[in-house]
Formats: sequence, C-alpha cells, structure tokens
Amino acid sequence: MLRRLGIATATLLLLAAAAPGVPSSAAPAPAHKGAVLGKRVLGESVDGRKIMAWHLGEPGKPKVVLIAGMHGNEMAPRQILKTLRDGDQINGVNLWVVPTYNPDGAAAGTRKNAHGVDLNRNFPYRWTDLDGGYESGAKAASEPETRAMMKFLRDVRPKWILSFHQPLHGVDTDTKRPKFARKVGRHLDLPAKKFTCGGVCHGTMTMWFNHKFAGTALTVEYGQSPPRRLMRVRAPRQVLSIWGAWRGQYGVGQGG
Repeated sequence: MLRRLGIATATLLLLAAAAPGVPSSAAPAPAHKGAVLGKRVLGESVDGRKIMAWHLGEPGKPKVVLIAGMHGNEMAPRQILKTLRDGDQINGVNLWVVPTYNPDGAAAGTRKNAHGVDLNRNFPYRWTDLDGGYESGAKAASEPETRAMMKFLRDVRPKWILSFHQPLHGVDTDTKRPKFARKVGRHLDLPAKKFTCGGVCHGTMTMWFNHKFAGTALTVEYGQSPPRRLMRVRAPRQVLSIWGAWRGQYGVGQGG
C-alpha cells in the first residue's frame, strides 16, 4: 500500500512540474510576450506631468531612441511609438520610445511648454535668445523637460535618435550622417530635405546631441495630417525596418 502511494505521489509531482506556471529546472522558460521590457520616468514637466520612456526590443543590440511630441501641436507621430510599445515583442534592436516629450504642450494643443518655451530651441548648443514663435527660454537648458531629456540621453547614449515632428514632410539631411538620413527617408517613404528653419535653428535637440555624442540624431517630419493607418500600421513597421528589426516571437513574423 505504501509503495503504491509512493508511486502515485511521485507521478503527481512529475505532472505538477510539467504543468504551466510551475517552475521546473527541466522545463524551458516561457517566451517573453509583449514589447515592453521596462519603463522609466525621465522627469516632470513644468506643470508636474511625468515624462515617460519605455524600453523595448533586445538589450545588447544597437541602441535607438525614438522621440515624439516635442511640440504639443505635432502629435500624430506619437501613435507610431505607442503602436511599437503596445504591440508584440520587438527583435533586432535595443529600443527606447518617448511618445510624449512635451506633455503640457500636448494637453494644451500648443507648440511650447507651460512656460511658453519651444523645447527644440532650449538645448545648450548654439543657443541664442529667440522670441515669438520660437521662444528659447531665459537661458539654455532652462526648462525641466530639456534637462530631463539631456540626462536620459547621457545615460542611454544611443547610436541613433529619430525625433518625429510635423508638418514639413521629409527627413533632414543637414546632419552629420546624410547617408543615414537618406536611408531613413527611403524606409519611411519620405523625401530627403534640408531643414533650414528660416535661420532659427539654434539650440535644437538634434544639434546638441550630434555635437556632444558619437551617435546620430535626425529629424523626421510627417505632413500636416498623416493618415491614421500610416501612423498605426505602416510607419511602425517601416521604422523597425531601418535596423532590420521585426515584431513577433523570435524567428516568427520576421519582417513585420
């Protein structure tokens, strides 16, 4: 009787070890599901809203940072980053996404932050005192959003940054790696252009990063009203294709 009970107990233990959710040294680890590996609060806006970044993809692969919503009235490309964040796991790239860099501007539907400063004129490289539509702040890096982004990029030190804007419809080739800019344009189906900003390109995030770091920061501009399907379906796949990355389980769904 005891012998039969011992065999039955051993059988139950073996079955339990093989059951889903029960750890077993012999059973393989479950596959990672979903894109998000972690998240980080970069800082707070003038009005106290959190500036969030999400870590996706494969650690150890080349680091890429995607930023949207620097201007609160240019929010359509934010959907590209949210789709990447909320979809299947991402392979082939070590990716960080910041869907809403200027949350106060996004809430108000305005280009500037709650201090009335254009964050893309507030970085401490070739900063100058600008007024009006391109108000650059009391001094370089005067804004909490600027300081939060600077600290984040110093910590992460990405190889590539894409900063998404509207409405100029193109990829800026006035950067230190024009060949890469043209490649991005081909993958995103956007023309290569030089964005002169009408002579007020001072203190921009891409200029600061390109001057301070070995990596490359690039401005990508969509049109005034890009189609919703482009932002939600096509563009996320196109962005991943720049680095040969894809969504889905390893070896499954490659190419998007």
